[in-house]
Amino acid sequence: MTTAPTSRRPLTRSERLDRLPFTRKHGKMLGASGIGWALDAMDVGLVSFVIAALTVHWEIGKGESSLIASAGFAGMAIGATLGGLLADRIGRRSVFALTLLVYGLATGASALAGGVAVLIALRFVVGLGLGAELPVASTLMSEFAPKRIRGRVIVWLEAFWALGWILAAVIGTFVAASGPSGWRWALAIGMVPALYSLVVRLGMPESVRFLEKQGRTEEAERVVREFEASAGVEPGGTVEVVGATADGVPGAGEAAGGIWSRALRARTAGLWVVWFCINLSYYGAFIWIPTLLVERGFDLTKSFTFTLIITLAQIPGYAAAAWLIEKLGRRWTLTIFLAGSALSAVAYGLADSEPMIIAAGCSLSFFNLGAWGALYAIGPELYPTSVRGTGTGAAAGFGRIASLIAPFMVPVLVAGGGQILAFAVFAAAFALAAAAAFTLPEQRGKALVE
Repeated sequence: MTTAPTSRRPLTRSERLDRLPFTRKHGKMLGASGIGWALDAMDVGLVSFVIAALTVHWEIGKGESSLIASAGFAGMAIGATLGGLLADRIGRRSVFALTLLVYGLATGASALAGGVAVLIALRFVVGLGLGAELPVASTLMSEFAPKRIRGRVIVWLEAFWALGWILAAVIGTFVAASGPSGWRWALAIGMVPALYSLVVRLGMPESVRFLEKQGRTEEAERVVREFEASAGVEPGGTVEVVGATADGVPGAGEAAGGIWSRALRARTAGLWVVWFCINLSYYGAFIWIPTLLVERGFDLTKSFTFTLIITLAQIPGYAAAAWLIEKLGRRWTLTIFLAGSALSAVAYGLADSEPMIIAAGCSLSFFNLGAWGALYAIGPELYPTSVRGTGTGAAAGFGRIASLIAPFMVPVLVAGGGQILAFAVFAAAFALAAAAAFTLPEQRGKALVE
């Protein structure tokens, strides 16, 4: 009987980060990224309330409402793709700060818009910044989180989205609905990210993996040592090697052809389908819920209050996903929450009373946002460092095409078959996303490939 030869080698910097516990430094980074994420959500959420307010105060129609919503999503589609590419070239932290600055200033300027055309143009600029920020932030956080809890950390990051939506619902209910100029004050609050971007740029570390790819090894070593010091762990270390190991993600050599190389094309296709379908259903439903409630006969204040209650259900959704993602794994968690979203969409479409509307809406919010958390966790794990930002950004960009279509699609569906038809289409999209999610490889507990 023979045994495989063993040897010892120094730990790589990535392995040194992976072995660490979750420290205060991780928490500070999560908070910095998460606040930016929450401010993004606040901006997206405010649009639904602004549109509902403008239908009352400016008497705009569904066509103009759709253009206002879709302009932002058009910018997001471009921003997500460009942001991912830039993140792989100039760094995750720099792109993160730049995107916050762009959309923060544009949102503040939107508050001064004197007409629909100007508002549409500014919403496009807002979308450029917003679309680029989300995949870049999740990529940066993934590259610092210890591998045994990486999925959970990313769901925690995504959970800040719920805080932003809740803040948007509060602002919408108590500010946007306060009078003819309420929506302007609501948008003016969106300038906060412009100031916060300066904090992000100065306080967050750059990705160690990115720094190594750029040959900035001294800076990378300094960052790793700071995290080791925060955990009270001695720098360096060695590991015993028994034969060769593989973690299931093609390395840089196999991914030389980019995200559509033979090694990556199947997971890229599956990820794009999930992103497209979840965007179509999420933005189709949640952008229009306040307006659809008004059409059901509820006044503006009651419509916004219902939306606030529904939004609160996002928090337990994220909590459940954060727990399950390290228990069941990424693929099963994402699939289950997407399937739950499909059933909830059917229930919401059939709801015909206030209690049923709130119950079905809360269920949809719970499952849909839990699915978002799992999706952001799984994306960066599918690619090596050289194309990680590109892969996550391109998937997000493709998904934003669906968010661009959704605001125009909803009025057509409602006119053709009422809200039942609209939410039946959302349910079908969620079901297709669940099927695609189950084709993605499981990366729970595995190291990110360099």
